[in-house]
Amino acid sequence: MHELSIAMSIVDIASRKADEASAEKVTLVELDIGIMSGIEFISLEFALSVAVKDSILEGTRFKINRIEPLCECSSCNHLYTPGQDFGACPECGKQEIEFIRGKELQIKSLLIDQKE
Repeated sequence: MHELSIAMSIVDIASRKADEASAEKVTLVELDIGIMSGIEFISLEFALSVAVKDSILEGTRFKINRIEPLCECSSCNHLYTPGQDFGACPECGKQEIEFIRGKELQIKSLLIDQKE
């Protein structure tokens, strides 16, 4: 279950950023995760609920934006959303595709309450 190590990394990064901002509490962490990233969303949600225990993120709401894939053909520059078989460009039929989005995993934003 690599989602637990991913969740622990997210919590670590968000905790450090919150600490740098003198946060009292983190109320929301927004994540962008690509559909093609290989992450099981349900497993990640569970892992996050475990990883936040005894941290500044305990009680934090996680908003996960599922990013749909977008490909570009290196040969003809056609942009398209891949289907189940994303091996060839639907425009020219060549196998020279590159993912523009859909594989990302990033913390998009943190909403914090600052210490007064």
